[in-house]
Amino acid sequence: MAGFVRELERRGGPALRLEQRAAGGVGCVVWDAALVLAKFLETGACPLARRDVLELGAGTGAVGIMAATLGANVTVTDLEELQELLMVNIENNKHLVTGSLPALPRRGSSTPEHGSCLYARGEDVTEFQPPPDYILMADCIYYEESLEPLLKTLKDLTGPDTCVLCCYEQRTMGKNPEIERKYFELLQVDFELEKIPLDKHDEEYRSEDIHIVNIHRKQTTFPS
Repeated sequence: MAGFVRELERRGGPALRLEQRAAGGVGCVVWDAALVLAKFLETGACPLARRDVLELGAGTGAVGIMAATLGANVTVTDLEELQELLMVNIENNKHLVTGSLPALPRRGSSTPEHGSCLYARGEDVTEFQPPPDYILMADCIYYEESLEPLLKTLKDLTGPDTCVLCCYEQRTMGKNPEIERKYFELLQVDFELEKIPLDKHDEEYRSEDIHIVNIHRKQTTFPS
């Protein structure tokens, strides 16, 4: 299938080369929120070396691959039809990886390296335990039907020390504002949210309408 390459500059060496597809679903191109989150990781605000990282809805793999170049042990997940594109981009950038990001999937349709889109299908997440240090998400909250499965997946995957970084572009068309409102309203039942200020984003890869939210499980308190 015809494709085109997006280069993503890195502070510490050669750029990532991310193949995209001219035809396919929304996961076949590098969206702005993925660029913003990938470059935020480079700021060093979140230590990634030797940390376990899971990316949900990885698409082209831009964010997860960037994390792997920063020393993280990364698992990328998305729908089965995007597995081939993920594998191509991992293979093309494997020489830049200083953590781990295996280029070949294990047998089966859902694998730890290239798992299916867990929240879209309500997958069993036991193979992704123990909880990772980080969960990364870029532009994963624009489908209303995926909100509750996504929230369940986050609850199932996170531990008390897991940091979830959710980057999204604020959209004003159609049902998007209502979907965003509902998502964060439901999220706050079980999670604490902290918006990362714009001046903490990468100096170049930032935008007033793209937000990064730091999410943690609420601490369970027991009566004394």
